[in-house]
Amino acid sequence: MAALKASSLILNSSTTSHRRGNHITKATINLPQRVSKITLPQIKSNTSFEQLEKQLSPNVEAFIERDGTDPSVVAKLYAILEAVADRIEMHKNIGDQRNEWNSLLLSSINALTLAAATMAGIASMSNGDATAVAFSSTVMYVAATGMLSIVNKIQPSQLVEEQRNATRLFKQLHNQIQTILSIGNPTPIHVKEFMGKVLALDKAFPLPLLGAMLDKFPATVEPAVWWPQNRRKQPKTSKGYNGWNGKLEEEMREIVNVIKRKDEEDYLKLGEKALKLNKVLAMSGPVMTGMAAVGSALHSHGGWAAALAVGGGVLATVANSLEHGGQVGMVFEMYRSNAGFFKLMEESIESTLNEDDLERRENGEMVEMKVALQLGRSLSELRNLAEDSSIKGESIEEFASKLF
Repeated sequence: MAALKASSLILNSSTTSHRRGNHITKATINLPQRVSKITLPQIKSNTSFEQLEKQLSPNVEAFIERDGTDPSVVAKLYAILEAVADRIEMHKNIGDQRNEWNSLLLSSINALTLAAATMAGIASMSNGDATAVAFSSTVMYVAATGMLSIVNKIQPSQLVEEQRNATRLFKQLHNQIQTILSIGNPTPIHVKEFMGKVLALDKAFPLPLLGAMLDKFPATVEPAVWWPQNRRKQPKTSKGYNGWNGKLEEEMREIVNVIKRKDEEDYLKLGEKALKLNKVLAMSGPVMTGMAAVGSALHSHGGWAAALAVGGGVLATVANSLEHGGQVGMVFEMYRSNAGFFKLMEESIESTLNEDDLERRENGEMVEMKVALQLGRSLSELRNLAEDSSIKGESIEEFASKLF
């Protein structure tokens, strides 16, 4: 390993000055910032390649020892990085595909339903034998009922929002891994942590439809969860109070209380309303087209059958347009995801505060800055919010986040 690195250094070097004979040759090497302290021995111009490697190898090996980075850990992190990049591309492509599904199926079903309603109206006004027209209308209504049932079950707009969220979160993970590699000194703990995050995201946002698709009509609305539940214990990275004090701890606890009472609860309530509306619309469409199919099949029984056939088709088109054109499923997933974002914040802050050893906590000032940025507030606004919460309690009307 050291010999190979030494060879690479030799090949990338550029000679700045040369002297004839057995005089010393000086070399200038362009090195990245982290390895700028490597010093090369003085090398004579008549030194062979093998002798040069032997002279350079101890210096490179000494640098590796001082850096303390395990090459196998770095290799594993790069493997995870490649897998994450592949996930980003997959979720983006599938999200675009399912967005096209939503538009295409919405237009196709509405066109089919309106055509069936038109044919049912023509059949009811015809003085002659309109059996063929009525039968065609019935077949189109039956086809529309089947298509609506499938589309309302899978909710393409909600699937698109899931893929958008997955793409965004995998990009965040990609950046986190790159940061660890740039800062240096990655450990096996980082490998285990990032592996857990990848698997948690795969579980939260599955790509297949059959067998793994998330329930689009759950009995209760719960925040989306895309992070590992078992958090690793932080190693000791500092000494002393690590930026923490009693005032900052109390501030963080008040922020958590505001998030629970206001932001997360509000988005869960909005999610319940969106879910109820989506359920009503999802049931209304197939019921309307089914009734219209019955009316079209019984067109010979008078005006009530024709009214049922035409009216059912029109109402089914309206319900389908509201549900999929308005992307009610996507709105529900957005509310559920936002609630999950606030739940993640709560768990992260509480996990930090529950660590009794201050040296194992993330730096207090860093935690405060991250929370402020995630909520779209300045540090002074964050402290004022915590102070108002401690004074007013549950009567506080202000939400924690200014972003959503």
